[in-house]
Amino acid sequence: MAKTTTSPYDVAEHLRTREDMAAYLEASIEEADGDAAFVAKALGDIARARGMAQMASDTGLPRESL
Repeated sequence: MAKTTTSPYDVAEHLRTREDMAAYLEASIEEADGDAAFVAKALGDIARARGMAQMASDTGLPRESL
């Protein structure tokens, strides 16, 4: 059997616009099925994404370079 290799995935790297963030939060709320921790995790992802966007803006570097 062949080994499967994986790489880290961080959703915050893919949340670039307010629309992306809103859609992600909406989908998370729908999928949470009443699980507040699930929604809290999504909010944390969005907070990190906003921080990355601000840092990119402040430094003039693209998010991918951070």
